[in-house]
Amino acid sequence: MRLGVEETLGALNAALGPGGPVWFKETRARHLRVRDFLAPRRALEARFGDDQVPERVVHAIVGLQGPGVAPVLSCAPTPAGLALQLRRSAVFERVLGAVAAYAAPTVPAAPGPRVVLHCPALRGSPCALRLSQLRAVLVADHLARALHAHRVSVRLVPAVRDPHMPTFLQQLRVDWPAASERAATEALRSRALAELTPARNAEALPPGALGRVYLKELVDERGRTTGYDPKLDSCLVTEDLLAVLAELQQAVQDWAEDSSLGLAAAPDAGADSCMVVHVVSCEEEFQQQKLDLLWWKLDDQAPLRQKHLVCGPVKVAGAPGTLTAPEYYELRHAQVCKASALKRGRDLAQDSAWMEIFRVLSVATIKFEMLSTAPQSQLLLALADSSISTKGTKSGTFVMYNCARLATLFESYKCSMEQGLYPTFPPVSSLDFSLLHDEGEWLLLFNSILPFPDLLSQTAALPCTAPGLHITARTEMVCKFLVQLSMDFSSYYNRVHILGEPRPHLFGQMFARLQLLRAVREVLHTGLAMLGLPPLSHI
Repeated sequence: MRLGVEETLGALNAALGPGGPVWFKETRARHLRVRDFLAPRRALEARFGDDQVPERVVHAIVGLQGPGVAPVLSCAPTPAGLALQLRRSAVFERVLGAVAAYAAPTVPAAPGPRVVLHCPALRGSPCALRLSQLRAVLVADHLARALHAHRVSVRLVPAVRDPHMPTFLQQLRVDWPAASERAATEALRSRALAELTPARNAEALPPGALGRVYLKELVDERGRTTGYDPKLDSCLVTEDLLAVLAELQQAVQDWAEDSSLGLAAAPDAGADSCMVVHVVSCEEEFQQQKLDLLWWKLDDQAPLRQKHLVCGPVKVAGAPGTLTAPEYYELRHAQVCKASALKRGRDLAQDSAWMEIFRVLSVATIKFEMLSTAPQSQLLLALADSSISTKGTKSGTFVMYNCARLATLFESYKCSMEQGLYPTFPPVSSLDFSLLHDEGEWLLLFNSILPFPDLLSQTAALPCTAPGLHITARTEMVCKFLVQLSMDFSSYYNRVHILGEPRPHLFGQMFARLQLLRAVREVLHTGLAMLGLPPLSHI
């Protein structure tokens, strides 16, 4: 079983006896020089009074064992509290001896709910896509990837119908289905016609409108305590609106009719085991609330759990608010091409391989800009060329640059090995990980590789049973993690010469370091895959 931060924290807190959690994991380099976990002094005083932690408790902590619990070297009182250090060479050996277990999501033991991800912004054309809607699309795509990686059964709605949208989504490396045929609306139309309220004051209905359905009763019944806008009182029912409902209805019903429910599908296929998550921009939310209520009004089998993941507004510094998603992409792509031409002293526009790299870098820039902020928060975009520099440590370009540096490192080792300078890579079980004693090496393992499966689980966690209409998602976590990983790797790589002189007495440390960086590479590639980004071998 893999070692885990959560498992270790759970065992440490249990060792202190009854009470709330006390221990926390250190992340800063200056603290990791002396400890890995800390139980703060004030928290211990609240638990044990002014007395010291009992010696028997300290002894129990040092001897901690259990599934997923990291081996402890020492535990001692300090002015800051109870400081604990792990047996680092043993942790290196456990983790780097099973890299695949730490570079992949943890599959949950029990299946979760089936999820319909609905992104209304995809019903239009690319040229009408506002930046706030683009943000919702990227959040929905990233969330879908995270859920799929955890074997959650997911249906994506709507299937795109605009002829230009699939090409634009492919350009953005967004994986979303295209439409085949329209869902039938007859049953919903019949129910809607029965619910229509006669027009007041000879209200003229626009083309395609069937009439108005009043929702005030549903708002009073469901809305006041759950977050629906109290101003909602009616909805103008149109053929287009019924088509939207029919597609959502079909996505839920298909599960009941599908004999192959998928690895994580619940055995009961009713609407109660399904959750619908509407990923909407803040401008679209009011209309989506109407749609929720109308679905409940017209369909007795509508899912009881409909949640809104509302993405905050996108503001552009020093630019008009009319910038569309395709214009934003073209701007970033032009900036990437310009920066590369300046760096290399020549225009690479005619080189198809380089142009593909530039397209990946453009999308990486956009996705890291759009996804590095919590989705419910306002996002401020700076459109200056500095946003695409490999020198800036916060950009997607910086992450891709370090991905390419890792690829170059392993290619250099391979070439040197083929020339006879280095031996072939020995079995991992024969490596001496006690030779890893640089603080940057522990920083990479303890802050990036070891907690990575837990981070992926948090990204895919949806508060299914939380009360209220609105939910949050941690879609910013992967981008922030990859940026921090790239910063830590870059600092280490700039300081430590990995491929040393070809002397036999240096090979042991070189291979231990290469195995560490293999794990870094695998974690980085998995994180990029969660964003729909391929690894790059050079930039």
